[in-house]
Amino acid sequence: MTLLTVNQLSHSYRHQRVLTEISLTLQQGETVALLGRSGCGKSTLARLLVGLEAPEQGHVCWRGTPLSTLDRAARRDFRRDVQMVFQDPVSAVNPRMTVRDIVCEPLRHLARLNKAQQLQRIVQLLAEVELGPDLLEKRPMQLSGGQLQRVCLARALAVAPGLLILDEAVSSLDRVVQSGIIALLQRLQQRSGAACLFITHDLRLVERFCQRVLVMDAGQIVENVTVSAPLRFSSIAGRALQQAVLPALPSLRPRNPLCNALP
Repeated sequence: MTLLTVNQLSHSYRHQRVLTEISLTLQQGETVALLGRSGCGKSTLARLLVGLEAPEQGHVCWRGTPLSTLDRAARRDFRRDVQMVFQDPVSAVNPRMTVRDIVCEPLRHLARLNKAQQLQRIVQLLAEVELGPDLLEKRPMQLSGGQLQRVCLARALAVAPGLLILDEAVSSLDRVVQSGIIALLQRLQQRSGAACLFITHDLRLVERFCQRVLVMDAGQIVENVTVSAPLRFSSIAGRALQQAVLPALPSLRPRNPLCNALP
């Protein structure tokens, strides 16, 4: 089943074109990576997909209905169904709110739960992202960047969205926590058929978790490739990204013995 359809989407800021005729689809239960160099338009596209901005041209459709035609009730359902975790967690939260209030936000507006049920759900969500109830009354400035990012992820998962968009949302987490989050997202997909769109530069994450990769360059999608091992790109932009990111393996060349001879 097709959840999200984008048709010929174009957008500009101050007369400068940042997205040009983008078309894509996301299927139920699918995980897609969006790769591209900094400034190519990935985050702008994500903002259009979740309805934070309206495109200049083209349409974003959710379950076959253009966002521009949704009435108030349908838009409320859309806000529940599509959640986003932003790259910068500090700017994504109110610094005066506690962790309890941050995670409770979507529950208060988009779910019908009493206060006791809300608290139970908040504690459950924090546990799922490997955070304890001792953080409930903490404020953002009292958390590490990784902890705050997980709080934002818990908030996005609170209403069991049909589509979760993650803008570099797990890249800052250590590998152990990242693995736990990926396992959590996989369970969410198995349970509800949710789709995930990963905006990321981590090709190891892409190979492990994604079925498709969309490569963006200069505001356009230049390649749509099925993930395989090893990951292979045919576009110039895709190969450039791979070469820039990948040498993650240690060099096999022997060390220069003179390097260890310094006093």
